[in-house]
Amino acid sequence: MLFAAGYLVKQGELGGTLGLHINIHLFVLLLFVAAAIGQSTGYLFGKKIGRRLFERENTRFFRKENLERTEKFYEKHGSIAIVLACFVPIIRTFVPIVAGISKMTYKQFLPFNLLGAFLWTYGFTYLGYFAGSALNNAGVNVEIAALIIVALSVSPMIFHIVKDPVRRRNMFVGFKREVRTIFSKSKK
Repeated sequence: MLFAAGYLVKQGELGGTLGLHINIHLFVLLLFVAAAIGQSTGYLFGKKIGRRLFERENTRFFRKENLERTEKFYEKHGSIAIVLACFVPIIRTFVPIVAGISKMTYKQFLPFNLLGAFLWTYGFTYLGYFAGSALNNAGVNVEIAALIIVALSVSPMIFHIVKDPVRRRNMFVGFKREVRTIFSKSKK
């Protein structure tokens, strides 16, 4: 969406159909502030409420051993996880919350939150702003370019699932089951 937003701002400057004239630098700054505040809100939510979820008896999702593993992970990789999570849809929502639940302090979280939010918002929005018009002029469909960016951003999750033989087999079995269900319903 950031890529598309940058592209649309450029089209407005060029007299595109939107007729909007937005200062790209102010626009990107606002996106950055929104991303940083959003992730900080997630962190604070995890800090204030998250640990209570693990004080009760173990449930399917909230197990004390998962909290201990998460804390060890954040001690070792927390900073890079916060930065990289900005680039991965869905994960970007949960990493700040989990950082708040773990023993990571806000003082440790904040610089990496700001770095990740900066790289993500400025990088993709300016990419759409500058490269979008060039792609359009070269005959490349900008929507396809945006879809490729989305595919690239979810590829680490897919790779992680596919590299594990057990997960790969379970995914394939589940997919096969769904296909059979769809085809059996269509024959009726």
